[in-house]
Amino acid sequence: MNELNPLNSDHDEASLEALNASVKRISEKVNLIQDAIRNLQQSRSQLESKIEDAQKRVQRILSRLPEQGDSRQLNLLGEAIPPTNSEDDSEPTTH
Repeated sequence: MNELNPLNSDHDEASLEALNASVKRISEKVNLIQDAIRNLQQSRSQLESKIEDAQKRVQRILSRLPEQGDSRQLNLLGEAIPPTNSEDDSEPTTH
């Protein structure tokens, strides 16, 4: 009588196992995607922080720029600039 019954229990069990295996694979893929999204969000947050820091540094540099009429030289990076010595103009020395 099983031949007439379209709901064969062996076939149903195999289908259920296949379905469970598919659900498990999909679950694992969803977990991987969620992990990737978390990593991307963390990376984005770090990059946004770096961009903000860079914008602040640029703003500090821009705020230190002289007025257009000011012809003085300005050290924008705050590094020591060695004074130029007019006697060291690459002239050969003879002794």
